[in-house]
Amino acid sequence: MEATRPTRRLTAMAAFVAVRSAVIRAEELGVTVNASVVDAGGREIAFLRGDGAFLPSGQIARDKAYTALGFGLPTGDFYKALSGAPAVLAGITGQPNIAAFPGGLPIRVGNEVIGGIGVSGASAEQDDICARAGLTAIGLGQGEG
Repeated sequence: MEATRPTRRLTAMAAFVAVRSAVIRAEELGVTVNASVVDAGGREIAFLRGDGAFLPSGQIARDKAYTALGFGLPTGDFYKALSGAPAVLAGITGQPNIAAFPGGLPIRVGNEVIGGIGVSGASAEQDDICARAGLTAIGLGQGEG
């Protein structure tokens, strides 16, 4: 039995680049968003509010990042996975800091989840596009790492 294992950590600069890239992508789409990145422990390490982005969307972005990290799934997929079990869906989404709609993605290196990114303020589809742009900007988009 191994008592320890090596882990990877997301850097503050990578988190900053990810949120900045997400907000820039939103501007290209003609929308405004908030973007948040959390580390492997669920602590926020970067946040950026796009010019004019809705204030409540800041917390929703944080919740999407936390949910994606905690369950290791994109938040849109998380909802789909639970949609066949309404009681479970209601119970889990009733917990603090849980968001079960698109715009949150786990940040992975190989099979290890090292953080999460969440974007909120536009449509669910646009939030997801912006979150993906953030991961791509740091070289950890789908299939990377």
